[in-house]
Amino acid sequence: MNSFTKTGLLAITLVLSQSANVAFAATSSLPPIQHQGNVVYLSGGIGSDQSAALKDEMHKYPLVLEFAGKTHQGNEYLADVLVNITDMHGATLLDTTSQGPFMLASLPNGRYRVTASYEGHTQQRVVDVTLMTHIRILFLWPTQTPQAAGSTT
Repeated sequence: MNSFTKTGLLAITLVLSQSANVAFAATSSLPPIQHQGNVVYLSGGIGSDQSAALKDEMHKYPLVLEFAGKTHQGNEYLADVLVNITDMHGATLLDTTSQGPFMLASLPNGRYRVTASYEGHTQQRVVDVTLMTHIRILFLWPTQTPQAAGSTT
């Protein structure tokens, strides 16, 4: 083997090992996979590393939920949102609390009612999930300003 070939192989090995390290870093930032009945889901997105890792995974899940609060300065991500997903007969498939602003869920094909509640305010959406669809839903709540939250009038 000549020195050019050895150098080329070394360069390829370095590139592959760096790629593997980047892929591992993104994967290690993911929150743990959760299971509830037939539903597999991820919930999180606190911090830029976990948020980026979840965004990289979104294409693998047919349903992506995003939670934000609207402020005068723009939108801010929310966590601790109560999430309930039922089929159209009212049977609950998922009943949990988001660990961050993103929830990625794999559901069997079907039509579902997604209910999200934050600080006593509830929103609902109806979605049709199939293996071929990718649905992303933003739940946006108005947030109180500190003056309004503290006022007694």
